Amino acid sequence: EVQLVESGGGLVQAGGSLRLSCAASGFTFDDYVIGWFRQAPGKEREGVSCISSSGGTTYYANSVKGRFTISIDNAKNTVYLQMSSLKPEDTAIYYCSAARKYFPSWNSLLLRLWALDGDGYWGQGTPVTVSS
Repeated sequence: EVQLVESGGGLVQAGGSLRLSCAASGFTFDDYVIGWFRQAPGKEREGVSCISSSGGTTYYANSVKGRFTISIDNAKNTVYLQMSSLKPEDTAIYYCSAARKYFPSWNSLLLRLWALDGDGYWGQGTPVTVSS
């Protein structure tokens, strides 16, 4: 059975850090791009970051650039999102997704289209709450 399972969410104070994990089972990340998305209450799902299976290509939304770091451990079939300097506006349910999308580089529009079309495999999400 193909699954993506997120973990690592929780409650943290503003300025704090969390590391989210996205573990895949039933398939490997080879030839996939893996993305992190989030959805806050009353808002549409937005793309946060993505990484190629080789780890050679990454992209960050402007809202998290310099604060979040995405990485991949293919031996563990897991992608991580290290989140630092968290802000209350980072509060959301965070989802990971793996899809076969091939672009030489990523931008906000491509990530938004992925968020809208829901292509690929998706996890159930892990909640992140940042208190002020």
